[in-house]
Amino acid sequence: MEEGLIEVYTGDGKGKTTAAVGLLLRAHGRGLKGGLVQFLKGVESGELEVLRTLGIPCFQFGTGRFIMGEPSEEDIRLAEVGLQKVEEIWEDFDVLVLDEISYLTVFHIVPEERILRLVKAKPKKLEMVLTGRNMPQSIRDLAALVTVMQKEKHPFDLGIQAREGIEY
Repeated sequence: MEEGLIEVYTGDGKGKTTAAVGLLLRAHGRGLKGGLVQFLKGVESGELEVLRTLGIPCFQFGTGRFIMGEPSEEDIRLAEVGLQKVEEIWEDFDVLVLDEISYLTVFHIVPEERILRLVKAKPKKLEMVLTGRNMPQSIRDLAALVTVMQKEKHPFDLGIQAREGIEY
């Protein structure tokens, strides 16, 4: 690719990570090198197992627990380590998914300006995909593609917890 774009998958609907993983699979099938960096998540999922089986690198920077109230020092530390990892590896990829990155600003783990600087500094050839609810408008404005997943109904609203193989 001569020039990679910025893509955003956001909204309160299900499917943001799944859409980004689908793009990684498509890229892999066409010989592009893709990778996934997950923020806040620290739990293995079906997507990660398949990506790793295909040789697609996956990195997780999260404790695996929901943030209730203020983020912990460990949440903040892992977020910064993850952002530094992105800057360290992004030259090696054609497509890089930054999964759940919006939550770093939503939960005030890092300032929005930190994410904005990261996105603006991406290598020219890199297709950068950012996912998560409530993506800041400043980041949406930089994107060539913004897809908003809108929830109409969700099993969680009925008290149904995440199910292995379906939600993770």
